[in-house]
Amino acid sequence: MTRTWDITTVTDAARARVAAARLAAAHGVTAPDRTRLTAALGAHLSQCLAKGGTWRLGVEAVTGPGGSALRAVVTPGGGRDADAPSPWQMTVPRPEAAPDPDASGPADDGSVLAEALLGADEDTAAVLERLGEQEQLVAFHREELHQTNQGVLALHAELDAAGRAQRELFAAEREARTEAENARRRLMFLADASAVLTASLNPDEIVSRLPRLLVPEYARSVDVWLFDGDHEEQPRGPRPAAAVVAARTGRPQYAAADPGGLPGVDDQPPSSLDPGRPLLCIPLPTRRAPLGVLTLSPRGERWDADDAVMLIELTRRASIAIDNARRFEHSRDIAETLQRALLTDLPTTPGLHLAARYLPATHGLNIGGDWYDAFRQPDGSLIAVMGDVTGHGLHAAVMMSQLRTALRAYAVDGGTPGQLLTRLHLFLHHLQPDLYATAVIARFHPDEPTLTWAAAGHPPPVLRTPDGRVRTLDAKPGAMLGIPLDQEIGDHHVRLEPGSTLALYTDGLVERRAQGIDPGIERLVAALGTFRSGELDGDLDGSADRILHPMLSDSERDDDVCLLLCHVHTRAAEIPRPARARLLS
Repeated sequence: MTRTWDITTVTDAARARVAAARLAAAHGVTAPDRTRLTAALGAHLSQCLAKGGTWRLGVEAVTGPGGSALRAVVTPGGGRDADAPSPWQMTVPRPEAAPDPDASGPADDGSVLAEALLGADEDTAAVLERLGEQEQLVAFHREELHQTNQGVLALHAELDAAGRAQRELFAAEREARTEAENARRRLMFLADASAVLTASLNPDEIVSRLPRLLVPEYARSVDVWLFDGDHEEQPRGPRPAAAVVAARTGRPQYAAADPGGLPGVDDQPPSSLDPGRPLLCIPLPTRRAPLGVLTLSPRGERWDADDAVMLIELTRRASIAIDNARRFEHSRDIAETLQRALLTDLPTTPGLHLAARYLPATHGLNIGGDWYDAFRQPDGSLIAVMGDVTGHGLHAAVMMSQLRTALRAYAVDGGTPGQLLTRLHLFLHHLQPDLYATAVIARFHPDEPTLTWAAAGHPPPVLRTPDGRVRTLDAKPGAMLGIPLDQEIGDHHVRLEPGSTLALYTDGLVERRAQGIDPGIERLVAALGTFRSGELDGDLDGSADRILHPMLSDSERDDDVCLLLCHVHTRAAEIPRPARARLLS
């Protein structure tokens, strides 16, 4: 239902306003909403009359998601053109009530206008009454607000005091957190730097890593003064007096115009070599005497006390790393000398070629207990040996030397490979109860077409027959040498025809951490099967190299590698040229 009125004059506007008010009342619109509607409508119609022309008022009942409402719309009469203003509209809520059909009738006579005026006064009175109630409510809330403000003021005073205390606590917490973070950063740096320094066993490399670790995070410059001229990194020249005092006293020294106040550090006058730069001189301590002095200059104007403590600890660890590296080099040189001395020339035997290879481990001490040997017995037979003493270093090399010597001594009295290993087992058990070894011995006799061999905890020999077939000699071996066990190691026999090749080796050739030993033995079998008899007859040394290269392509070389090839020549009467063992790097 929509009611419309055309408005040209003030009278038309007044009558339309009265009709709209009556229609709103008929629809049950409340007095405040009627007053709000008629007041807004009258103000807008007054503006429209000031512009001139004809205007149209429309009032309609609408229903939407929010419920029923009464909407008044004012638009220019006679349609809109491009410059016409946008329609004015206002909506007020109404109850669900059917309108009075005569409520919006003509408002031409005076009685109707008077009745509308009285109705407007009633609405105004109702609004004023509501306004008075709201004023009383506002006065009540104002009083409550005043009382609340008094409490708020008191609360603010308490909150200010609590806020100051909380800010102080927050500041202390931030300071503690910052200090803890700095301590964690120093500890992480100390741990990482220690790992970098101890990762190398080369003294010169350790010394060269110190400046790279400290500059520029903890120092502007670093000078390393080592007393041993063989390892001194910097050229000889004048040293700061504080560095000389640190070397003489073994205590850290701080040279600057003002005292540093660093814990555990003695203060000295500024260096005459560089007066404007503070210097921290820290000795490199060992159990006997300092190795040298580390001289550092700070990034800024002075040192932080905690940084200085951390640098003193790092210097101590660096000194230990350098000292250990020097000891390692000394032990390695002795072990290498001993190892090379034991790699003697291989003997020559009619119809039998020998080729040996030894590769020390590239990690760790480089010298281990792997060894091989070949020598004749009094009856003319040749003994070929491959062994492995547990451990690395000088001790393992010495024990390997003793086992080699003992075996040669036992072999003078004769005996089969199994008997020799049994005697070697007893020797090692009584000599070094906590040291163990593995070994395999093969015996070749020029007048017998039979190979006699025995093993004690060692990887099985690999035999290639003249027809190119390769197999492992995996008969049950004895237990490791030196273990607390009484054992009699037995002999095994296999026919050996001209053109046959026997490979003895240590586990460093075939064992890999992720795969074990069996796949490596299979690869050795396959590699040995690729040769022709003519290649083995003509160049056994080259054949040994061609076996090693593919076998070690995936190896980290963390263990020694030994390989001994024994090839029975196809012309049994031929005497080969002397073969020499080779130590490969």
